[in-house]
Amino acid sequence: MTSRIYYTEPACRTFDARVTRSFTHDGRPAVILDRTAFYPTSGGQPFDTGTLWDNPSGLSDPGAQRHGIAVVETLDVDDEVVHVLASAIAAGAAVHGEVAWARRFDHMQQHTGQHVLSAVCERLSGNATVSVHMGADTSTIDLARDVTAEDVARAEDEANRVVWDDLEVAIRFVSAAEAAALPLRKDSTRDGTLRLIEIGDVDLSACGGTHVATTGAIGSIAVTGWERFKGGSRVTFVCGGRALRSFRALRHAVAGSVRLLSVLPAELPDAIERLQDEAREHRRTVKRLQAALATHEAAALLDGATTLGGVRIVVRSVDGWDAAGLKSLASGAVAGAVANGGARGVAGGGVAAGGGVIVALLTATSPVQIVIARSPGVNADAGAMLRQLVERFGGKGGGGPELAQGGGLAGDIREITWAVSGLIEDALTRT
Repeated sequence: MTSRIYYTEPACRTFDARVTRSFTHDGRPAVILDRTAFYPTSGGQPFDTGTLWDNPSGLSDPGAQRHGIAVVETLDVDDEVVHVLASAIAAGAAVHGEVAWARRFDHMQQHTGQHVLSAVCERLSGNATVSVHMGADTSTIDLARDVTAEDVARAEDEANRVVWDDLEVAIRFVSAAEAAALPLRKDSTRDGTLRLIEIGDVDLSACGGTHVATTGAIGSIAVTGWERFKGGSRVTFVCGGRALRSFRALRHAVAGSVRLLSVLPAELPDAIERLQDEAREHRRTVKRLQAALATHEAAALLDGATTLGGVRIVVRSVDGWDAAGLKSLASGAVAGAVANGGARGVAGGGVAAGGGVIVALLTATSPVQIVIARSPGVNADAGAMLRQLVERFGGKGGGGPELAQGGGLAGDIREITWAVSGLIEDALTRT
């Protein structure tokens, strides 16, 4: 069985070992070593990566030829540490392992920070951590109960006080019976020897992960958000280097917003709210104007209609109209044709009366939005035609025989227009 160096020396970056087994794991080359400092995915902490170098005896000889093979994943399989490699290494080979330290140290900061944050949440408000997830950018703890902004601020303050006190993060091993008599933050269900992580008088937990030597190495703990989750709360946090990167990203976003809006940082929420109010008012204005314009545009559309079997046909791409505007324009054309179907035509436009109208309007840019509308009694199903267009050009939409609307159609505008015209002609000439 592999000796796991990280259990007792989590700060170990390099080590010498021998390959005890070489094999293929899920189609990739892999090895097991007699000892390793590479941490496998376990307990919510991601795996280590790094390099295995051959010829460790030549390390003291600058002229020795050495070959490095990347460790791309580390797994815990049947109580063995499996090192998945970029290329194979033969069994029996002596190797020198080198852990990718920036990745490992980041995981150590997050993991130790999680212990501290979970401990203070429980200590301050009795809110226990029920699960943990450590991601590539942020980590989360799921708490048993809801939290308030005040709860989060208090926990964040207390957690950082623990960081700044630079408390020792100690490792010790006890039996399950001994552990049962200790004030563990969470009871362990494992048998045999347990590895405990003790952070001053703040936290005592059974844990097999890697941690920094003192809380000061966490750097800082920042909560970036929280939400209700499965009857409790999910709290998202970052520690150390991640906290610095998160601050830089926030600083960049705030600086850009301040520059664009010409306000101070503290004035951003009010400025954004004003912009949202103005945008809503603009949308209402555009809707009113489009509704008013639709009456006049509908007449112009019908003036240019073609006729097939007594039915007037309009198929056109129009610029400057959104989906709601297209629907208003198409519906207005149909309603106007029905209401003014006598000799005067629509709005006095001089269009002769006919047996009905069908209108298909498309946006002038791709992806295309489309509305198909027809007057009652016209032998064409708008919904069926739209479904055929979606099947051919993608997108989505729906509707009934008299009115259908869709969007996201991809392709050349002229090709889509020709396809619509063809479907309408087919429908009107079908016996």
